[in-house]
This record gives sequence, C-alpha cells and structure tokens, in this order.
Amino acid sequence: MTRIIAGTARGRRLAVPKGQGTRPTSDKVRGAVFNLLGQFFDGGDVLDLYAGTGALALEALSRGCARAVCVEADRPTAELLRRNAETCGWADRVEVVRGRVPEALARLAPGRFALAFVDPPYAEGPDAALAALGPLLAPGGRAVAEHDARRPPVDRIGPLSLADRRTYGGTGISIYQRD
Repeated sequence: MTRIIAGTARGRRLAVPKGQGTRPTSDKVRGAVFNLLGQFFDGGDVLDLYAGTGALALEALSRGCARAVCVEADRPTAELLRRNAETCGWADRVEVVRGRVPEALARLAPGRFALAFVDPPYAEGPDAALAALGPLLAPGGRAVAEHDARRPPVDRIGPLSLADRRTYGGTGISIYQRD
C-alpha cells in the first residue's frame, strides 16, 4: 500500500499499477527524503519525472508545494496518476504530461521549479535527466534523484551540485542544489 505520509492529505491511499513495470518509492524512503528536504514547503512548483503513481509530487503538495507537473510515459500509469491527484482533491493543481522525459523537459519553462524528483528505471539511471533538468530549477532549487545504490550519479551535473547522498537498502538517494 502506498499512502501520503504527512500534511493535508496524510493517510490518503494511492492506487498503484499492477505488475512489475513500475517501482513506487517506498513509504520509508519517501519519508526519509522529506526528512532531508524539510518537512513542509511554502509554495513553489514541483516537477516529478518518471512519476509513476505520483506519490512524490503528491506528498510535496500535501506538505505545501503549490502545483505539480508529473511526467509519465506509460498511458495507463498516467491515467492512474490523474486518478490519484483527484483522490487527493488536487486535479486542478497537478498537470500530468504523458510522454518521454527528454521531450517533456524541452517544453517546460526555465527556472520554474523549486523542487524536482527524478526516479527513472534503475537500469537507465538519472544522469541524463539531471543534466537536462538544471535550467528548469530556480536558483537554489533542489533535485532529488532515486537510483541503484551501487551506481550513484556524479557529484556535479551542470548547475547542480550534490548536497547530500544516502542509501536505504538497495536504493540510493542523491539530493542536488542548483547554483
């Protein structure tokens, strides 16, 4: 079961896709990420790449982010994400972009996002998405990359500098800050 951990939608259950195609971030790892970022936010837009269920973006909205853009390539999973946003009462605050991450990033406004999540398939790794993401973050904005703990991304990617890195079992979390 995936649920919202804290904030205005605390305890709300989120639907997850059937099968092995999606790897939702566990509640434990998601909780740890938000402990590292700070428990609550004062507005700002969040970008969730490879969004899956939307749990990361929805958690950020529950904790005070203003709006979310979620990018998901798989049509059924994107529809499930829309339903999860509706379940939380945030259909008007969540934009679901169905498509591949590189094409979606090319259409987004520079400097718009205070926070971004990058959670690609482990085999793909987050490096390419992080490299393209830098200009979309506002100065001081943060990007959180989930990855295979054995293959962390580099410490500096364009305007992004590594601020923290943690390991939770086989899952690695790298937090970057934009210059």
